[in-house]
Amino acid sequence: METDLADEDMRIEPTRAKQLADNLLSVTNRIEKIDGNASSRYEVRLVAVSKLKPANDILALHQGPHAHHDFGENYAQELTEKAALLPKSVRWHMIGALQTNKCKPLAEQVPNLFCVSSVDTAKKADALEKGRGAIVEKQGLQSQLRVLVQVNTSGEAEKSGVEPDQAAELCRHIRDDCRNLKLAGLMTIGAIARSQAADSQDAINEDFFTLRETRDNVAKELGIEPSQLELSMGMSSDFESAIAQGSDEVRIGTTIFGDRPAKKDAELTVRHHE
Repeated sequence: METDLADEDMRIEPTRAKQLADNLLSVTNRIEKIDGNASSRYEVRLVAVSKLKPANDILALHQGPHAHHDFGENYAQELTEKAALLPKSVRWHMIGALQTNKCKPLAEQVPNLFCVSSVDTAKKADALEKGRGAIVEKQGLQSQLRVLVQVNTSGEAEKSGVEPDQAAELCRHIRDDCRNLKLAGLMTIGAIARSQAADSQDAINEDFFTLRETRDNVAKELGIEPSQLELSMGMSSDFESAIAQGSDEVRIGTTIFGDRPAKKDAELTVRHHE
């Protein structure tokens, strides 16, 4: 379904749009000002995490003065519903834990799904491969679906992700056996305590160090250059130290969008009244 920008539910409230644009610019400026020119080697991808935020907010940033394109969602159903409402020029990132049975429908129903950042089993990769293959056949898409292998760098039982020493095996499977997927790199969600301890870009976050070390080991085992595998690490509380430690992509939510509502109170669109 194409977005009907005249729809009352999709109207953009000017004050809210300006606030969002200012927040986005502030984050962008902080990325660009990181000491040591850590970000000068590449353009760090900023994924605006729009989880539980209305589609109006995403549209405001996408059509705003900075024309942002990359948005991340944690829930497959929410991503699918928003993708149906919003322009196809949005690049969607699935960044949350993803059940195996949700992989194929997500990849098949969202042609502008840019990346799935939470792949931690071969079964999930295979399901995404089937879904992307189906949409390639139906719509003639030429591009592969980017995927990141999620690594549990903190050792926390509640965290998703493969163990660092198992990452190479999964990466090899994706590269060699999933022709409709592109192995783009590795992702981690570090421990909150370590993020708080490394509260400056000069501090070393052990989780970020582990992910970079894992990436280097994977690259060696696959016979490729480390630069061919991106690192996705860093969120609102620690993105500056993540970039200083080599992150190619950061995922920022509350710093851009503000506090999230409870999931039960979230709305897909917000009807604004004069």
